[in-house]
Amino acid sequence: MAKVELDNVRKVYDNGHVAVHQASFAIEDGELVVLVGPSGCGKSTTLRMLAGLEVVTEGTIRIGDRVVNEVPPKDRDIAMVFQNYALYPHMTVFDNMAFGLKLRKYPKDEIKKRVQQAAEILGIEPILDRKPKQLSGGQRQRVAVGRAIVRKPQVFLFDEPLSNLDAKLRVQMRTEIAKLHRRLDATMVYVTHDQVEAMTMGDRIVVMRDGHIQQIDSPLHLYNHPVNKFVAGFIGSPSMNFIHGEIVGDISIYFKKQENGLSVELNNDYKALLSGYRGKKITLGIRPEDLYVFDSSYVPKSVVEVDLVLDVVEPMGNEIFVYARSGDEGIVARVAPQTLPNPGETIRLAMDLTKLHFFDVETEQAIGLAESETLAA
Repeated sequence: MAKVELDNVRKVYDNGHVAVHQASFAIEDGELVVLVGPSGCGKSTTLRMLAGLEVVTEGTIRIGDRVVNEVPPKDRDIAMVFQNYALYPHMTVFDNMAFGLKLRKYPKDEIKKRVQQAAEILGIEPILDRKPKQLSGGQRQRVAVGRAIVRKPQVFLFDEPLSNLDAKLRVQMRTEIAKLHRRLDATMVYVTHDQVEAMTMGDRIVVMRDGHIQQIDSPLHLYNHPVNKFVAGFIGSPSMNFIHGEIVGDISIYFKKQENGLSVELNNDYKALLSGYRGKKITLGIRPEDLYVFDSSYVPKSVVEVDLVLDVVEPMGNEIFVYARSGDEGIVARVAPQTLPNPGETIRLAMDLTKLHFFDVETEQAIGLAESETLAA
């Protein structure tokens, strides 16, 4: 396996469109890094430049000790798993997995050994004599992964490999890929638009938007300390609630939304953080799980009560999603199963004051976050 480094990598197409702006980050030997972001953010383009399927406009890509900008894909010692599996329909599973090794003139015994080992790891030994049309989606995906494993490459690249599977199978396969990573101790780069996949699989996550890297961090630090409003809203499901207002007060400091009278008195922890924002508009963020029904059995000690109009209740079995509003602001709460008011009635929620996030309205950057935390490589 090998370390992968991107140094100020940029991709500009012939029509002038800049798909990736100065991407710089390192993937350590044996690390699984996930590139995540909405469609068109540049994550797949970055992966394709790593694979050699897109030409790098500027910057340097290293795999191990080699600069690979001019190295053909076949010589980069990488293996790529695509979204559409790309299996040969006329070949058996065994032959699909062995094909790359045959092209490289490996001995037959070595090919058989590697295919059998990969099949054992993936649990596909009983289907080695079948053809792709006889396989389920999950089995085809395992064969595609197996074809990559037999190569024993320095780096595995995954381009949204689970997007064609149903929801239940996606959960199963992402667990299998995570197990595979631990078993092989392999360097892996995984592209997805699904933030749940990113959070559950990655050692670190690279969040991208419009070709720019927004934040690089471990899943939990990314979730708890987003550097800007985009990352805060993209990571987490349901996404973070945002309430627009301003900071007022002298002795005490309040977050106030003038339109509907919503007022949140902030504790001393926020005074130093927001003292420079008195009289200025900011955005308050709070995650759905940090809101509680006020009369429920558990409410944190440091809270403020908020009266909202209940719009929709979504029972999920082990939890309930509560959709409510305060004036023109929609708010989602993720609460424990319990009896709730009817839609259209008032519901009182408690906001955990220790879990608030604040964002500058103009820059959308998180307020109070150290500069060193904006890109934790």
